[in-house]
Amino acid sequence: MNVQELGHLVLYVRDLERSRRFYGEVLGWREVGRLGEAGVMYSSGRTHHELLLLQVGEEAAAVPQGRRLGLYHFGLKIGESDQELRDAKARLEAEGVRIVGKADHGVTHSLYILDPDGNEVELYIDVQPAVWRERPEAVAAPTRPLEL
Repeated sequence: MNVQELGHLVLYVRDLERSRRFYGEVLGWREVGRLGEAGVMYSSGRTHHELLLLQVGEEAAAVPQGRRLGLYHFGLKIGESDQELRDAKARLEAEGVRIVGKADHGVTHSLYILDPDGNEVELYIDVQPAVWRERPEAVAAPTRPLEL
């Protein structure tokens, strides 16, 4: 077996419409399908769907804070320039989205946010795609503070 790519993520959400607005209107993903009132699918156009949201209701347990097993965050590439990241930051702030971190990973510059259910999402730009393609070890460079 050989994994060829990460196909899609599935997230349980408390309120489908609230999460639908966040991923569709705020982050700008294109909605490609609905599962009635139970779910919604999004795609950037790379594949049939990259994200599926499934509603589980308001009584669902919250994502635990701190160190835990399971998903830490997932990353979404939003471009290749710091200006694109600055524009995203301004949009997030205008929408009242809390930015919980910023980082310069050398090959990427990243903003970290929380979705409406507390899932951490990394929004990043590829600073120098040729560098990590030619030198994969560059991905493990020490993280530095990011100045936008």
